[in-house]
Amino acid sequence: MREAEMDQGTRGELIGRLAEAIRSVTTAHPLRVAIDGPPAAGKTTLADELAVVLRAQDRAVIRATIDDFLFPRAQRYRRGQYSAEGCYFDAHDHAALCRVLLDPLGPGGDRRFQHAVYDRDTDTPSSPPATTAAADTVLLFDGVFLLRPELIARWDLRIFVSVPFEQTVDRARDRGTALAGAAADTAEIERSWRHRYIPSQQLYFATARPTDHADIIVYNDQLQRPAWEVRPHSATRP
Repeated sequence: MREAEMDQGTRGELIGRLAEAIRSVTTAHPLRVAIDGPPAAGKTTLADELAVVLRAQDRAVIRATIDDFLFPRAQRYRRGQYSAEGCYFDAHDHAALCRVLLDPLGPGGDRRFQHAVYDRDTDTPSSPPATTAAADTVLLFDGVFLLRPELIARWDLRIFVSVPFEQTVDRARDRGTALAGAAADTAEIERSWRHRYIPSQQLYFATARPTDHADIIVYNDQLQRPAWEVRPHSATRP
């Protein structure tokens, strides 16, 4: 393990520290930031908060998520609705993610990118118009399984949002209730977490060891009083 600096503070202090870490990394192309972690860890919220701060500092930001790079539902669930292996191996179109987003923004890329290939609401392919990013743009990309071998080399800064698995079940249940009220199927949410999502994360940890590869780990179990661990790495990347 690399030597790390551990801190704890307010939510604002965390976001400020992450923005500082982004400023410290110099690349000749848009900076590709992975925000990884288990479902319901708070990745999307963290990425959105960070985008607000960076844009206030006049930095161009692309926000994108792994949910827009899913395979169609029939492929995602071909091993069964509660298959952890299906969740890990069959859910996400990593080849398309690299082809239309990560590689165009990376070394030697032309910076013409698409932020999605799939529409989850309609379970159909999506093809938004290609856009050209400025060289100093920051891509904030949130999602699960981002530090796996197929993707690890394509990130310029790697953030992992850590929350105990049991707490993610509680958050998922609360989120479902907030969205659907009394109609929320909390038993189904819990079953999905315990049989599909948590076992797939355990498989991910066992095979890819994501926290070993993270530049920053955010301990997000206390949302308003998070802790974070910053590991030294080169300030310049290819």
